[in-house]
Amino acid sequence: MFTPKYPTPDTAPAAPTPVPAPTADTPATTTPAPVAPVPAQVAPASNRPTIQFTPGSTLALVGGGTAVVLVVGAVLVSMLLAVAVTAASVAVCALVVRSLINQDRKH
Repeated sequence: MFTPKYPTPDTAPAAPTPVPAPTADTPATTTPAPVAPVPAQVAPASNRPTIQFTPGSTLALVGGGTAVVLVVGAVLVSMLLAVAVTAASVAVCALVVRSLINQDRKH
């Protein structure tokens, strides 16, 4: 399934023939060399089965997608809430420690 599919050797186009460079002995020609026509390649038929959606399967896919979105959303909101509660408790602890330190300095 994940392996590349290479064309069979007989359908690969032929390599172009190199044109010799003109030298002092041979004059340059202006007519190009004839190129052989390339046969049309036909794509192989896919052997994968086609997927047909029924109303029940479509409803199941929509319901499953909705459930996944709701679960992921609930997890993200609960993580955000945990971070907010932790930050608030650290802030309260910082205020208490600061007031204790200031109280010791005054007395």
